[in-house]
Amino acid sequence: MLISIENQTTFDTPLSELEKIASALTSKEIELIITDAPTIQEMNASYRFKDMPTDVLSFPIEGRFEGVPLGSIVICVDFIYEKAELLGHTPEQECQLLFIHGVLHLLGFDHESDNGEMREEEEVLIKKFNLPDSLIVRTYK
Repeated sequence: MLISIENQTTFDTPLSELEKIASALTSKEIELIITDAPTIQEMNASYRFKDMPTDVLSFPIEGRFEGVPLGSIVICVDFIYEKAELLGHTPEQECQLLFIHGVLHLLGFDHESDNGEMREEEEVLIKKFNLPDSLIVRTYK
């Protein structure tokens, strides 16, 4: 298993689908935390100095040493349900989209400063795993 999961909610995480995504992108372990809005808001305030909830946070582990995990991804369950309902797809699909986004950040992509490379990579993965458009892809259309 590439994913070490800590689910702090009752959301039924689509672990087998997330494992397929992870194995397509890396051979390193990824820690995944599913949490609620107050918890991710606290993390966002502490690490990014933005005192508001967010959908996903990524914490890469510096250095690419053998046996060291790629990093941690934190996904907010409240955003999973909200965006899935708003956009007409399943919460499981939204979780997969947020996971893709998080893994790409762990791999060094940054949509806030690149020239569309992360968006392009997300589009490729969305098609590969037959998912609806993600937030970053929707934003650029």
